[in-house]
Amino acid sequence: MIYAYKEIYLDDAMRNLGEMVEYAHDACGVEPDRALAYFVISGYADRFSKGDPAVVSGMSGTELYRYSAEKCNAGIDIWPKPLVRYETEEYYWIGYILALFQWKTGYTFGQIISKIKAESLLRMYPALHTASDDRAFDAVYEVFSINAQFSRLQEYRKRLGMTQAELAKASRVNLRTLQQYEAGAKSLSKAAAETVFSLANVLECNPEELIV
Repeated sequence: MIYAYKEIYLDDAMRNLGEMVEYAHDACGVEPDRALAYFVISGYADRFSKGDPAVVSGMSGTELYRYSAEKCNAGIDIWPKPLVRYETEEYYWIGYILALFQWKTGYTFGQIISKIKAESLLRMYPALHTASDDRAFDAVYEVFSINAQFSRLQEYRKRLGMTQAELAKASRVNLRTLQQYEAGAKSLSKAAAETVFSLANVLECNPEELIV
């Protein structure tokens, strides 16, 4: 597997992105989704995801948030002091696990935060913050895949100007089942091969585009 950057930077990346989200929320009162949006829009996320040492290791999480916010004209006159924490909590974990997810998958942070919202991660935190990083990654990847699947199914269907009922009829997939796939209640990656191929044929796309 080819990772986003050298593994020697991964620990710093996970700690610093965790600190960034925690500082934004706990010290500045900024919700994680907005803080991460600043991170992406500012361009720092792109440098971070490529393993730029000046960003991944050369900045603290506090500095990452400040610089990202300022680049987006969301800075403030007097910044709160960096947090001093001896135990990490849920907002730290959001950044921590997203840094690991980005490193393992190679997706951009823009792609990631469009599919995984902080609310979902906060719901996962009680069960996963004491689990292994691999188990947490797998759980987050499942959420990402389901949400990406929803976006693709809906996008391809609407691109052809089809209603759910029309797609269900043309693909011979039960309407209720199709609705569950689009809503993310069922994972298309676990569907029968003929279902995936039938949907792909009607939607004029490759089968793998619906399940990757």
